[in-house]
Amino acid sequence: MMVEKTILDHLGRKIDAQCGMERPVGGPASFIVVQKTGESRENCISTAILAVQSYAPSLNKAAELNDEVKTAMFSAVELPGIAAVRLNSDYNFTDTTTKDYRYQAVFDVTYYDM
Repeated sequence: MMVEKTILDHLGRKIDAQCGMERPVGGPASFIVVQKTGESRENCISTAILAVQSYAPSLNKAAELNDEVKTAMFSAVELPGIAAVRLNSDYNFTDTTTKDYRYQAVFDVTYYDM
């Protein structure tokens, strides 16, 4: 199972915003980027660390999109192969260079291959 693709598809069904694994070129004002930052495996059970970034035209809108992401992520336990989703942390992650407003939520996703 490519867990980041499974989660990406799930977020795309649950949230009315473009979702991808990289920032879209010339894309919409609000979008979501999913990145796997690490993974561990023990006894055929894997835990991936996923960073989910919520971009929006204002800090308030980015925070609201981040809340939608958290709700959708917690519902991912309904998916086959996903055993648990735990919020590690979430925070304002505005890019000070480009002035792009974004929030980042980091999740530990426990899963197994089916």
